[in-house]
Amino acid sequence: MLSIGIDIGGTKIAGCLIDGDAKVLREERVPTPAQDTEALVDAVVAMINSLKVDDEVSSVGVAAAGFIDAEGSMVRYSPNLSFRNEPLKAKIQERVSGEVFIENDANAAGWAEYRFGAGRGSKNMVMVTVGTGVGGAIVTNGKLMRGGFGIGGEIGHMNFIPNGKDCGCGQKGCLEQYGSGTALLNMGKDLVRSGKPEAKRLTDLCGSADELTGAMVYQAILDGDEGALSILNQLGKNLGTAIASISALLDPEIVVIGGGVSVLGETLLAPIRDAYLEHLPARGFRPEIKLVTAELVNEAGAIGAADLARHGSQSR
Repeated sequence: MLSIGIDIGGTKIAGCLIDGDAKVLREERVPTPAQDTEALVDAVVAMINSLKVDDEVSSVGVAAAGFIDAEGSMVRYSPNLSFRNEPLKAKIQERVSGEVFIENDANAAGWAEYRFGAGRGSKNMVMVTVGTGVGGAIVTNGKLMRGGFGIGGEIGHMNFIPNGKDCGCGQKGCLEQYGSGTALLNMGKDLVRSGKPEAKRLTDLCGSADELTGAMVYQAILDGDEGALSILNQLGKNLGTAIASISALLDPEIVVIGGGVSVLGETLLAPIRDAYLEHLPARGFRPEIKLVTAELVNEAGAIGAADLARHGSQSR
């Protein structure tokens, strides 16, 4: 049986058609109209209809960046999208055939990695997605943990710096402001504005801080630029410190780092691992987690959403 998965991110909507073994048969990507709810719903519906193959598709999973209610029907709040108490399931269901299921995007990505990717073989896994924001997924004894109200696992919105930077969720100092791809870009802009010698490569690439893009920072990192690597190391330190606390609380066997920034591989993992070990409670007297990057990366959210939809109500 075929199923469709849609992953609504802060910058792009990704969709795929998968079979029972999670093999991707078709896929599409379009930019996200992040601040126009109706246009966003229109784009999702259009993608679903484009991916369909006659009546073989029985279910559709839609993963959205935001706080999803326990029934999997409404996006309560999305820091980086325009969703506010949005009845997303009903709006999509009335316009497509096949049963629609709604899931948090990080939960969907984490489920895909647990079932088909880097988390295979584990029973207790945490995934941290590092992209436009910071997302989290928690799998405990083989089940996706959603919490009492459906919005558990929001690692990006744990308080990291008391009274720190403003966050899109309305609070200050959330991990998302210090550990995301957006945070990395903002650190790069701050470095360019500083005029320090180590900012030269980034400055050469962009001309001015306001013109700096994530792609430029990525290129400078690949080039081994000292300034770009310094801000990546800070990002990794922030994530590793948070993961040490997560490990103390949840005791996972493995932590998977996903999202767009995870393509940097060991260059990102090294500072995360160092900070994790530095801040791990009772280090030397407890098992240490396995820390790896995601295998499915950009396809994880859509694949996970499709697989969760295939399992229907049993997945909630």
